[in-house]
Formats: sequence, structure tokens, C-alpha cells
Amino acid sequence: MSMKPMITRRTLLGTGAAAASLTLASPGLLHASTFPERNINVYVPTAEGGGADRNFRAFSSVWKGKLGTDFEPGFYPGASGRVGYEIYMGKADADCYNLIFGNMGPEVLNWAMQAPSFDVNDYFYFGQVDKDPCCLFVGAESPLKTMDDIIAAAKTRRLNVGTSRMAHPASIGLLALGDKLGIDFNLIPLQGGKGTVAGAVTGEVDFSVLTSGSVIAAGDSVKTLLVFGNNIVGEALDNAPSINDAYDMDLPEMLSARAFGIHKKAADDHPDRFEVLTSTFKETFDDPALMDAYIASKGQPEYLQYAGVEECEAFKQAMLEMGARYKSLLSGA
Repeated sequence: MSMKPMITRRTLLGTGAAAASLTLASPGLLHASTFPERNINVYVPTAEGGGADRNFRAFSSVWKGKLGTDFEPGFYPGASGRVGYEIYMGKADADCYNLIFGNMGPEVLNWAMQAPSFDVNDYFYFGQVDKDPCCLFVGAESPLKTMDDIIAAAKTRRLNVGTSRMAHPASIGLLALGDKLGIDFNLIPLQGGKGTVAGAVTGEVDFSVLTSGSVIAAGDSVKTLLVFGNNIVGEALDNAPSINDAYDMDLPEMLSARAFGIHKKAADDHPDRFEVLTSTFKETFDDPALMDAYIASKGQPEYLQYAGVEECEAFKQAMLEMGARYKSLLSGA
């Protein structure tokens, strides 16, 4: 004989009370199970169609499947990224539905050059998508064929060096090298990556410094002589050595590293939502579809590398410290 439970007003009240008790005991439980309930807004502090945009679209095309919602980017170029951060920090709600996607290296250096209107500790990066070490390179037809050639020439005259913008990790890598060797270089901003490559190729400058992904893309028109980080691509960068190995230095890696950031208040007030963001972000790296999307966006496969909150914060602080150290030499930023 089938025994069916009898539903009465008392059992309904009891069930409701138990559910209410569970919700009160774990107020984040319900929110965690329903987040996100709408699309995530992403503030990109550079122009649509650029490298950050391509990188963002590649990563989010896979991440959205893990998160169960889509991303809505907004582009806010201007003042080397400052405009986008000011708008994000000043106008976006701190509710985990608003993120910023930036290039940690050059954009954090902004705050070392000139303090923003907000406290730089009121936001942090929680998920690095890739890291691209900066490097030093010459044009294929340059008379300077080796680092020894550059050093010898620098002892006879002040060499002109192209950089995409003054406040850039590549610029700091060169200044640190100059400190080590007692050499004074003349940095010249050449309006972005393409101009910086062209400057070295045409001989407008003696050599250039830039993120290595752009240098790899330039192919045989350039030759890399030194990497301001770890050369994990070998021959693609002409097997150039790391600055630390070549000159017995202890320089932090000078990187172009794109990452998602968030208001500190959002993570503090909504830890359940933040956990959903971080866990699905990391899961995305385990999906083979991500590498396919990254390569399709012209990314260098070896540079697709995960980093979490602690690693991103360490890099942010390193950029702030190095920027403060060389601020006087980067005053043209």
C-alpha cells in the first residue's frame, strides 16, 4: 500500500520556517545560486578594435559559457587609459556586474606618474588573461647587431630609442638597463606599436623597446636582442636572453599583461558573486576552446597564462614602485 505524506497547514508553515531559517543563516546562498541574473558590463579603457578588444572578445567568448551570461563591453579610450578607469571607478556600481579589462603594465604606471581621483587600492585585478614580456630590438638593416654594439655606441653618443609611450614597462626596462650600465638613453614616444617598430626598421631611432608580441608579428624586419622578462618563445624572439640573466639583475618582469579588474567594495560586499566570477574565470583556462579563440585573435599561444588575485596584485605593486623610481625620467608621459 502506498503511503503518501499528508500536506497540512502545519507542515507548510514548518517547511517555510525551515527555508527562512536556512536563508537567514546563509544569506549569500540564494544570491550565489542566481548570480548572474543579467549581463556583465565590461569597461575597456582603450579603443574598440585594438589589441585589448581582440583579447577580451576571445576570452569572453568562452568564459560566457561557464558563467551563463554574456558580456557587454564599453570602450573609453583617452589619456593612456586614464579616462576608462576614472569612469569605471566614478560611475560603475560596485555590485560584481561591472568589471574593467585593462593592460596592467602601462595602465598602472599612469598612477605612478599622476595620482588618479580615486584610491588605487579601491580596485584590484583578479584574473590575468595573458602576459607579453617587453623586449629590445633593432631593425634588420641596423648597424647595431648585438647588445655589445649598442653598449659600445652608447658610450660615444646618446642613443635615440623608440617606445610606444613614455610610461610603459618597456621604457622602464630600458631605464633600468641604463642604470645598471651607467648609460643615458634618449626615449622617444612613437605613437603606438606600429610606429615603434617602424622607427627601428627605418632607422628613425637607433633601436626600439616594445611588447614582444608586436615584435614577433614584425617578422624578419626586426631582430630581438634582449627580453625584459623570460623568453618563453625562444627562436620567435631570436633566442634573445633575459635582462636578468645577461646583466645579473633582479628586475621584475616588464610585461604587457591584460587582466580583468573589479571594485574592492564589490568583492567585499558580494563575496558569493565574486567567487562565481573567479571560479568560472579559472575554469575557462581548462577549456581547449580558449586556446583556439586566442590564436584566432592573433595571440601568441605561449603568452596565454592564468594568474589570480595574488599574482596580479604583486605585479600591480611592482609597477607602482618602478614607476615611482623612474618618474622623473618619464615626465614626458
